[in-house]
Amino acid sequence: MRRRPGIAGLQNAAATRDKFRLVGANVAKVRTDVMQEQLATFRSQLDEFARKHKSDIRKNSVFGQQFHEMCAKVGVDPLSSNKGVWAELLGIGDFYYELGVQIVDICIATRSHNGGLIDLIELRKLLCQKRKTDLGSLSSDDCLRAISKLKVLGSRFEVISVGKKKLVQSVPTELNKDHNGILELAQAKGYVTVEQVEKEFLWSTGRAIDALETLLKEGLAMIDDGHRDGKRRHWFPCVTLRSDASSFEAKS
Repeated sequence: MRRRPGIAGLQNAAATRDKFRLVGANVAKVRTDVMQEQLATFRSQLDEFARKHKSDIRKNSVFGQQFHEMCAKVGVDPLSSNKGVWAELLGIGDFYYELGVQIVDICIATRSHNGGLIDLIELRKLLCQKRKTDLGSLSSDDCLRAISKLKVLGSRFEVISVGKKKLVQSVPTELNKDHNGILELAQAKGYVTVEQVEKEFLWSTGRAIDALETLLKEGLAMIDDGHRDGKRRHWFPCVTLRSDASSFEAKS
């Protein structure tokens, strides 16, 4: 008959397990300390890199985006504070603050035309016209970063995806799947008709008219009845690129 382990044996086994746990905890702590030390070293090198390539980071949008991605991987946010070392080093705090103010100006100035919903590409072009710079100096990523910083001020600016487009929304409009579907359909010609909506989505006439009326009420659509076929067109300026600096008044 096999003997059961005595009290002494159980105590020895427990002590052994405790030793293994202690060793494991020590190894984990050493690894953590090493990683933190390596991370601190990398951040220090990142500071040096930023100082050395300050001009490229500010002027080259692609290089700047890659720099931001590298910062994100080590938990550094160059945009978090305009008083931080990064803002002092690169001036990017001021850059995104200024860009954010200009985005607000343009969205307000064009709201009567597009109902507070503007294509990101259109916004970028208007920003470049306002700043008197070429498109290569300002990326869509720059615009998105500036918009994300506006949320700190409690603004209701949002970026929504409709089909292949990204639209910047500056008014608190609740868009459902029906509305998004119509906006996506309108991207082909800039407008839709009730008949097109019914055929595309297999909706009833009532459902199509209700969704279009909501978009019209929100100021996102305009009615055009001047056609020989008698079909009413619902135009959507937010998905029609204009890029005409004279179409809005925004002081430089």
